[in-house]
Amino acid sequence: MSDLNDVGERDGWRCWLCDEPVDPDASVNADRGPSVDSGLVSKDKKAKAGVERLAHRSCNTRKGKIAPVVPWGSELFVVDPAPIVATVDRLARKGGQEVVARCPSKDDADQAADWLIDRLSRFAPELSLTTKIEPGGGQFLLILRAA
Repeated sequence: MSDLNDVGERDGWRCWLCDEPVDPDASVNADRGPSVDSGLVSKDKKAKAGVERLAHRSCNTRKGKIAPVVPWGSELFVVDPAPIVATVDRLARKGGQEVVARCPSKDDADQAADWLIDRLSRFAPELSLTTKIEPGGGQFLLILRAA
């Protein structure tokens, strides 16, 4: 297991699950204190074995041994958003592109695309991803592509 400070520095002292800051000086026993999540992210155990990420103790405990859920921003207007963890896992393994959400306006789609790229730059920094927005059926499709 890696040193908590090393993992914290690498992850910019942000929880990989909720994307909120983690106080490096907080007690490791506090709910919002730092902990290292050494669980597997992927069903493909060989692909992500050994990945350790910084998490709040409460986020890490809540996740337990189940697949993590990384929520979309509550300020976004997206319809049928795809699960972020599963989508990133598929794109990392297979490449290509996936429709990840529908938005009622181009502005909503632009905002969601910017948020998603920013969030994924911390969630999966090793993966090069881009977004594309296409009109379709009176709405705008947000597409995530592995570069």
